[in-house]
Amino acid sequence: MDGILNIYKEKGYTSHDVVAIVRKTINQKKVGHTGTLDPDAEGVLPVCVGKATKLADYIMNSGKTYIAEITFGAETTTQDSSGEIIKTYDFDFDEEKITSAVKSFEGEYMQIPPMYSAIKINGKKLYELARQGKEVERKARRVTIYNIEILEFLPPDKIKISVDCSKGTYIRTLSADIGKKLESGAYMSSLIRSRSGNFNIENSITIDKLKELCQ
Repeated sequence: MDGILNIYKEKGYTSHDVVAIVRKTINQKKVGHTGTLDPDAEGVLPVCVGKATKLADYIMNSGKTYIAEITFGAETTTQDSSGEIIKTYDFDFDEEKITSAVKSFEGEYMQIPPMYSAIKINGKKLYELARQGKEVERKARRVTIYNIEILEFLPPDKIKISVDCSKGTYIRTLSADIGKKLESGAYMSSLIRSRSGNFNIENSITIDKLKELCQ
């Protein structure tokens, strides 16, 4: 079998879990995913099978679309809801100020990757160092936010946004950076990837559906 499966990764699975399940389900050794999604995140995870694994880098380098919920008034160790709260703020829910801060991130901006990421520095993954309580200096990387929209205001402390962005953009870091702009702190409280390159959420399938189809 050669091709690409548009898998909908559900919460609780790592991207590696999905690859292992697909490999076993379709009885194919050559299987690889096209860009990690955190266990707490869900959404589109194209999985390449057989000769199509050669296309993995091409898909990884494509643009992505995310739907994220941001919670204001606190910072966490991981910049998302899985981490511990390290600082809290009084937050004034002003829709105009929030909109202005969010829209200011459209275009190119220099983003410092989070410690809880799979980026390697001196051969070690950052999240491995972070789990040891270590923090190392990270170089800011240029990312592009092609479009960012507020989908919903959820007072007293949340908003839902849609983000079209380049590869390598961390939405939890973007969330934290929006919080810094508002001087209120913020973290990402949920994340769905709705598009990866040409693969959309509308025609993705769950692991259970894949098993059903194979049977």
